[in-house]
Amino acid sequence: MEDFSVSTVEMVCLGTSMALSGLFFYIYRKKRKTVDKLNEAPRLPLDGELAGILNSTPGKCLQYVVIEGAVQPVGEPLRSQFQEGTVGVVQKLVLKEHKLVWNSLARAWTDSERIMHERINSVPFNLVGADRAAVRVLCPLEASGLDAEIIHEKFHQASYGFTDIISQYLSGEKPKGQLETEEMVKVGATLTGVGELILDADRTLKLRPPTDGSAFFLTPTDYEAMCLEQEGQATIWRVLASLCALAGAAVLLWAAQRYYRHLQARREQDRLRREFKGLAAGGDDDDEEAEPAANACIICMSEPRSCVLLDCGHVCCCFSCFQALPHPSCPVCRQPIRRVVPLYQA
Repeated sequence: MEDFSVSTVEMVCLGTSMALSGLFFYIYRKKRKTVDKLNEAPRLPLDGELAGILNSTPGKCLQYVVIEGAVQPVGEPLRSQFQEGTVGVVQKLVLKEHKLVWNSLARAWTDSERIMHERINSVPFNLVGADRAAVRVLCPLEASGLDAEIIHEKFHQASYGFTDIISQYLSGEKPKGQLETEEMVKVGATLTGVGELILDADRTLKLRPPTDGSAFFLTPTDYEAMCLEQEGQATIWRVLASLCALAGAAVLLWAAQRYYRHLQARREQDRLRREFKGLAAGGDDDDEEAEPAANACIICMSEPRSCVLLDCGHVCCCFSCFQALPHPSCPVCRQPIRRVVPLYQA
């Protein structure tokens, strides 16, 4: 490409778009694989016949199945710290600090939050279906989609005096208060589980994360809604990957267009150079005397003036000196040079 080069901004944009496109496409492929496995997974009724199905299966294991059942604790359930009489199997306690932080760039106060304390408690539980058939859920905290119900939420407003206000403006932080929440998967709630189903030696049915690395789900939504949600997520990642790829392609097209214009300019320069050389050769063949000093190039003071600079129209230099100009501006009036044409003298 000789003196043509891709700018740093173009290289950064191209590299970033390609990297993001590859990352988003990788996530999309994982999501797409999860959606395909969900669509292919058999939905088994949670009843007394489930143990017989597993008993007749080689290895007494089904790699990826979908079951639905009501939550029942194996032993003593967890009790809510704030709602009397509320019991569950998974409990999440969170204490968040909310404050305003001064943004010097935006010249405004912006909201900020920080988790001061978080604790998750769980007890063993089963998914119970018809005929009191039960499936023990293993490693429930590793499952995706386990959205617990918020049973308590209270905001404790911060209080401060005059000295606190002054210190807040000096430090750039204004505490708003603390948000206290409690989430719980209640006893009796219906969950949809997707994972590996096994029959233990004591004939206990257990649902665990798949050993082949597939996604493990425990969600309060039904199977159809879960599939639609995963399909929507896969579509979002595919769109993001496509947009980043299109951005990279646009950068490549822009660089290709600049290179094409560069080639056109080089061809035009070569054409002008050949034309000026022809004029110079014709002038050397003449037996006339050398050009008077008044018609000499004002830059090199040796070659005759051989080109017209447009749009200003000045005839002040030879073509070689025009090419050597550091900036395309007229040496006489400093106007920008749009184009140059040969000067023909009769």
